[in-house]
Amino acid sequence: MAFGIKRDELNRWKQDVAAGKISFLTHYWVDPRFPGCSTVTKVGCCDLDKLIEWGKQYGLKAEWLDLRGNYPHFDLFGEHQKRILSAENMSGQLEKFHKEQA
Repeated sequence: MAFGIKRDELNRWKQDVAAGKISFLTHYWVDPRFPGCSTVTKVGCCDLDKLIEWGKQYGLKAEWLDLRGNYPHFDLFGEHQKRILSAENMSGQLEKFHKEQA
């Protein structure tokens, strides 16, 4: 279940993904398969070759892509999420949610 984002944030992510841009969207996320993780970052792009190449630099495998629906993406959580967002200078996406929890 996803929550903690605004409709305009989601729509902007969808537009960017559809336009072939690498786009990031972080939101609260609860899934019993991943205890201890309260957020996920979706990194999407409709240009699969571009998205796969982007993921390789972080050790992400093409078979980890979520290809359901119209917005292909990697799901990042836990240490991968922190490391990649930091490397992409996008830590603010994650910090936003941790500040709200404090």
